Amino acid sequence: MNRNRVTHTATERRLVRLPSGSDVSVTVHRYEGGPGPTVYVQAAQHGIELNGTAALRRLHDHLLSTEIAGTVLVVPIANPRAFDHRSYVTPQALDAVNSNMNRVWPGNEEGTLQERAARRLWCLFEDADAVIDLHTGAADMLEHVRFHDDSKALAAAFDTEHLLVDTLEEDAADRYFSGKLRTAAARAGIPAITPELSNSRQVDHSAVQRGVAGIRNVLREMNVLDGEPDTPSTRTVFRSAGDCIRAEESGFFEPNPDIEVGDRVSPETALGAVYNPSTFEELQTVTARERGIVYSLTRESVVAAGEKLADIAEVV
Repeated sequence: MNRNRVTHTATERRLVRLPSGSDVSVTVHRYEGGPGPTVYVQAAQHGIELNGTAALRRLHDHLLSTEIAGTVLVVPIANPRAFDHRSYVTPQALDAVNSNMNRVWPGNEEGTLQERAARRLWCLFEDADAVIDLHTGAADMLEHVRFHDDSKALAAAFDTEHLLVDTLEEDAADRYFSGKLRTAAARAGIPAITPELSNSRQVDHSAVQRGVAGIRNVLREMNVLDGEPDTPSTRTVFRSAGDCIRAEESGFFEPNPDIEVGDRVSPETALGAVYNPSTFEELQTVTARERGIVYSLTRESVVAAGEKLADIAEVV
C-alpha cells in the first residue's frame, strides 16, 4: 500500500445550537495520505476523561512527520459542554433527558441536544473502517481495552495487557449498553474499540504514552502506518461475569481493605459494605456474585443508590 506525506487540515464542525443562539462545535483534524482505510479517533465524550485528549495532541506531532495510507480523522474533544464544565456528562440544564453522550449513539438529528450532537459526529465517521473511542476508567481499575468479537484484532493491536470482550447481542439488548458508541458502531458494521486509559480528572503521562503507542499500533494493524503492531509479553482476555455490582442504598461505601483490583474472588466474597453515615447502620453487605477477577472497585466513599461499586470479569 502506497504511503504519502500527511496533508493536515483542521476544521470546525457544528454540532448543536444552544438556547442563546450560540453554536457548539468540535475541531476535526483530518490527516490524509492518499487511498486507503479511514480510521476515526475521538476523546473526551466524558468531560473529565483527559488522557485521550492529551494522547491525541502527541499523536498529532507524530502524524505530521510521517507517511500514511488512507485517512485518520481525529476529534480531541467530542463533548465540549461537558469538558468546559469539568463534568463527566453534559450539564442537565442543557439536556435533562440524555446527559450522557455515550448512551445515545448513533444519535437523532431531531432528538435532544445530546442526541443531535451524537448524530452530527456519527455522520462524520459512518463510512469509516475502524473507530477508536478513548476513555479513562475509575480511580481503581485495571487499564484495558473493551471490544466486541468483530474488533478483536484492533483490541489486540492496541498493546495492553488486559482485554475485555463483550457480546454484541447482549449489549444491543441492554438499555445501559445499547446506546454506547462501541455497540452502535458494531451494529453498523464498523469495528470499534474503547481503551480505558488509567483514571479521570488529571493527566497521567504514562497512560498518555500508552495511548499514543496503542493508537499507532492500531494504525499499523489497519496498514495506515508502516510496520507491525507491538505486542505485550503477556495478555489476559476477560469477559464480564454478569452485571456490575451496584449500590442498593445511598450512603457511605467502605471497600474491603483485603481486596485489591486484580484479585481473584469467589461467589459471596466480601467486597465491602454501605453504611448510613449518620446512624452507622449497615445498609448493604456487598459481595461478589460470580467467580472471577475484580477489574474495577469504587474507592469514592459517598455513593448514591444505583452507582457502580465493583466489576468482576472471568478469564476467557
